[in-house]
Amino acid sequence: MVVHTNFQDFVLFLYIHMALADNFLHPSEEEVILAKMAKLFPAEANPKKKFDEAVVYYKTLNAEQAMSVIQSTFKHFDQIKFAQKYKVYTDMYDVVNADGKIEEAEKIALDALKKVIDLNSESK
Repeated sequence: MVVHTNFQDFVLFLYIHMALADNFLHPSEEEVILAKMAKLFPAEANPKKKFDEAVVYYKTLNAEQAMSVIQSTFKHFDQIKFAQKYKVYTDMYDVVNADGKIEEAEKIALDALKKVIDLNSESK
């Protein structure tokens, strides 16, 4: 289930996925994501609005649907180099660690994302 037309929107989806892995969006996680959005969307006039809309969309999905989006979208963006995908993974760590601790649910989500990235690099 691919729902993103560009890699930047997908990356924002991943940031939100990680931030909500423990079912709570900590204000410091939101701050980290908004800071990263400045680089992802330099021409975006209202990044907070874009962020809020992406959170609302994400919350319409259940966990299985979210993972389906992640897996299929990584395959869809197969022209993105592994190094860039891995950079996104390291950004995810910044998001989950923004509140100073990594909850078990966040660790599980990070590990699942790493497996998706690793699996896709092997299938090339």
